[in-house]
Amino acid sequence: MASPTIHLQAYPFKPRVFIISDISNEPDDAESLCRYLLYSNQFETEGLVACTSTWMRTKVCPQDMIKIIDAYASAVDNLNKHTHPDFPYPSAEHVRSLVRSGPPVYGMAAVGDDIPISEGAKLLVSRIEAASDQPLWVLCWGGANVLAQALLSIRNSHPAANSAALRSRVRVYAISDQDDSAGWIRAQFPDLFYIASVHAWNQYGMAAWTGISGDRYYGFDAGGPDFAKVTKDWIRENIQVGPLGAAYPDYMFIPEGDTPTFLYLVQNGLGVPEHPEYGSWGGRYGLVDGGQRASGHYADVADVVVGKDGRRHTSNQATVWRWRDAFQNDFAARIRWTMTPDFGEVNHAPVVYVGDDPGPAPVLLEAEAGTTVTVDASRTYDPDEGDRLTFKWWHYREPSATQWATHFEVEELVIRKVDGEGRVVNVTLPPAEKCCVHLISREAVARGQLLHLILEVTDNGTPALTTYRRIMIQATNKELKGGGGGAEAVGDAMKAVVEACQEKGM
Repeated sequence: MASPTIHLQAYPFKPRVFIISDISNEPDDAESLCRYLLYSNQFETEGLVACTSTWMRTKVCPQDMIKIIDAYASAVDNLNKHTHPDFPYPSAEHVRSLVRSGPPVYGMAAVGDDIPISEGAKLLVSRIEAASDQPLWVLCWGGANVLAQALLSIRNSHPAANSAALRSRVRVYAISDQDDSAGWIRAQFPDLFYIASVHAWNQYGMAAWTGISGDRYYGFDAGGPDFAKVTKDWIRENIQVGPLGAAYPDYMFIPEGDTPTFLYLVQNGLGVPEHPEYGSWGGRYGLVDGGQRASGHYADVADVVVGKDGRRHTSNQATVWRWRDAFQNDFAARIRWTMTPDFGEVNHAPVVYVGDDPGPAPVLLEAEAGTTVTVDASRTYDPDEGDRLTFKWWHYREPSATQWATHFEVEELVIRKVDGEGRVVNVTLPPAEKCCVHLISREAVARGQLLHLILEVTDNGTPALTTYRRIMIQATNKELKGGGGGAEAVGDAMKAVVEACQEKGM
């Protein structure tokens, strides 16, 4: 009899991940590492390097990574009873072999042509130079001087064109700037793909990543996020249990501030890593240079989300906290996996088909403005016997917008269920004048907005788990309908749109 794990989600590839962490400056890095290991079956982990930061300037603590990996060693056999057989969890021995130290000094004190690079930076250089058709995701949970050392070493040892080609393989997601090397990196290598919130030094309450759990500590979006699943009581009951959960420390400021870096990469059908502007469990970000790509720096954008209080909240943190219920449930489910080899005792996420495609990659469609397309998710199933599924379809408008006021620019898709469960829907695109005209000139364009339809499928297990699919609909306008009424300035071009929205009370 085939194992039930054969019916779990499979993946087209594993993102390559290299983590740089100031572990032990406070508990949140240890918390994030515990959680990361629960998702390590989805990733090709290529390095775990202990670093400094402004909060811990003169030492690094790789031994504290080892302690958590030792706890993982007691959990990995059970974890492998709850993953697709083609995507097993790595052995603890292998993960231990990836641990290195960065320089035990602060920031740029470790960076220079005459300064030897650390063992951690040497490993990073080797991973960047390795032949691979996948980019390397460098996740910076603390200071960035390990990355700075590696990039400088590559620049000094390769011709300029080769150095640029090697940098093009790197993707960085940093939890703000935590030393003086991060700004140096972006100034020296502006082409580098680099996700990081921009704000004054130590003003973390302004950063998108704090949406993971920081609403009470930092005081943003009052009444919007549901704090229930990040309280110390909930964590004690649902996370600090089992062999790996026992290594998860109590939080001091906010829990798991570094976790959005890898939630961004989780293969659940929602995110598209090469497109930070699309949004995922790890938040949503946009290019700072207006899309000209002279700079590879992605910084915060805002989502409009209806909160627990029933009000609309517009913030950068909302790009993360809007998913909190789902990502905390997923975390709790994986902790339960560590405690039993019995597949039937615990919950597993649905597998969402769109047409004959089991995902998790997005589906791309093309349709003429004003027409209706049918999207069929009827083959979707849950791997746990007896679980019922709920289908929720909605239009994620913000990824299509070029400005803060999304409702001025992106018209709602009209979504109608075809069947009672909502496994099949008809989706009507806006007319050409709404989705296939240039924002300012108002000239008709043949290819208009890329519209994002999200399907959330949630089971009724304990805890309830959600899988997504993103259906991207490219609006077309073959006859160039809907143009006219443009202007040289955005105020003139948008006047009629603004007035119409004001009439609707928007």
